[in-house]
Amino acid sequence: MSLLTPWKIAEATGGRFVGLQSACEISVSGAVRDNREVKPGNLFVCFSGARVDGHDFANDAFQRGAACCLAEREIPDAKGPYVLVDSTLNAIRVLGAYYRSLFNIPVIGITGSVGKTSAKELIAAVLGAKYKVHKTDMNLNNDIGVPLTLLALKEHHEAAVVEMGISDFGDMSRLAIMVRPDIFVMTKIGYAHIDNLGDLQGVLKAKTEAFPYMKPNGIAVMNGDDDLLRGFNTGRKTYTFGLVRNNNFRAENIVSNGVDSITLTIAHGKDRYEVTIPAFGSHISAIAPAAAAVADLLGLTIDEIQKGFASYSSVAGRAKVSVSSGITLIDDCYNANPNSVKAALTSIGSLNCRRVAVLGDMLDLGEGSAQMHRDVGAFAVECGTNLLVCQGEQAKYFCEGYKSAGGNADSVIHYSEFESLLKDLPKLIKKGDAVLVKASRGMGFERLLPATKGLLER
Repeated sequence: MSLLTPWKIAEATGGRFVGLQSACEISVSGAVRDNREVKPGNLFVCFSGARVDGHDFANDAFQRGAACCLAEREIPDAKGPYVLVDSTLNAIRVLGAYYRSLFNIPVIGITGSVGKTSAKELIAAVLGAKYKVHKTDMNLNNDIGVPLTLLALKEHHEAAVVEMGISDFGDMSRLAIMVRPDIFVMTKIGYAHIDNLGDLQGVLKAKTEAFPYMKPNGIAVMNGDDDLLRGFNTGRKTYTFGLVRNNNFRAENIVSNGVDSITLTIAHGKDRYEVTIPAFGSHISAIAPAAAAVADLLGLTIDEIQKGFASYSSVAGRAKVSVSSGITLIDDCYNANPNSVKAALTSIGSLNCRRVAVLGDMLDLGEGSAQMHRDVGAFAVECGTNLLVCQGEQAKYFCEGYKSAGGNADSVIHYSEFESLLKDLPKLIKKGDAVLVKASRGMGFERLLPATKGLLER
């Protein structure tokens, strides 16, 4: 029997089935919002945006194999069945929550201002040594992405790792209603979305909205190195992780093997075991104990945990390393806030070469944005950044901070226009350099990568 059919979708969402009666029980598997991504059997969700209306592409979705559409207005000459609802956004949330309730498997929710995607990937990799794991794909971590993630669950999955990203109060509650995490991991409270959340206490309040929606036997896995998280009463059984000694799970004896891997010891109670993670970045050693904690809670052996860590692979935009022709490129351009940029600068500072940081604006920081950029610029000097290249309105404050901290004025460059940076970048990078590319997503710094990667092939 199919877990999802057009009829069940209508029933779960309170919508009205439109189509031939013979189509109401066909199998529906997975959901997408882009008609170009439709695979046979998918549910196509028709969202109405400012520039594009998904309803206009419904019949194209049917031609590509969509089993059903979710729509908030009638589809003229529909080539397949659809469910008519008042709001596709509300309906997809309700459907995501309903579909998640059909699975009796451990669901791990992950949030934090820094490192949640890396934590998601690392935890999924470790659990993959024992279980068939479903995880959030790409950046599907918001109120549309999370239900799409849940609807991609298959009957063969034995665990799910779901990234939960927010930008305002109430967001996490909406996500947690759908995810109902059995284990909730919080990586760090940092300066992200301060424009909406006000301050670190606001970030904490918004991120921790999930706990009331957990089952009574749910478990919290909290960063014990973070002052705000360490002291927070989750109302659930709680384990801490981090680098300091009083954490339940901690990383010790950390050794960076250049850009190739990190070796460290996981300490938990009387257990001590070494793991090697094929990744680059100081953030990896900070979140490795969280992955070990989740694995331990779900019954993995030490051998399985070690095997899982060894299988980890970084994803594009998150400290993804490319090395060729004597140049090391660190693609960390998916997003940025003061905490994550400082972590990235710390990581590149450990390399024995000329260190180049290409940084763009950190967005959504509110009134304190200028000073936060100055602080990061000063931190770049502490980390031994040899050349700081900046672009953006706020990025000029990186330069101010760099110079005020004693950085050489000839070693910092600011561009107002992106195209000027793009044009000059090949001339700024030399053989033997390590090059960090990082900015908030809205800056579009992924557009630098083709030019930068071209240098690897010279």
